[in-house]
Amino acid sequence: MKVIAVGTDGSATADKALEFAIDLAALHDAKLVVLSAYNSNPSAWVSGVMAAGWMDPGPIEPQWNPQEAERVEQLLAHAERRAQKRGVECSTASREGDPAETLVELAERHEADVLVIGNRGMQRRVLGSVPNTITHKARCSVFVVRTN
Repeated sequence: MKVIAVGTDGSATADKALEFAIDLAALHDAKLVVLSAYNSNPSAWVSGVMAAGWMDPGPIEPQWNPQEAERVEQLLAHAERRAQKRGVECSTASREGDPAETLVELAERHEADVLVIGNRGMQRRVLGSVPNTITHKARCSVFVVRTN
């Protein structure tokens, strides 16, 4: 393994996946790429979901806010520092879009040999399961970390 990618959204589940990916990268002397997705217009997305009758979201979670991209950048910078403290070469990447689709695309772009994800999904995903989608669509191996 030369490149290990890991998806994160700042949740406890993603944090466990990140820690596992850092350990794996250190063990294999591999480069780590920490990936995330964001939504720059969450209120429009929630309105569209409600209008389609898919769900009643209740209160919008804190991660659904207009500063999403900025929050993701801070999250990625923190993850990068954690990896570097362990002596792991690390870079980060993020893009606006659906979390599962975005992680699959970014892992492919970075030529990841494996994509590490937590088993509980990402907090920003309302419909479907991020891990399920990733395991079906990723072109690289996927390692699902049991986090519960």
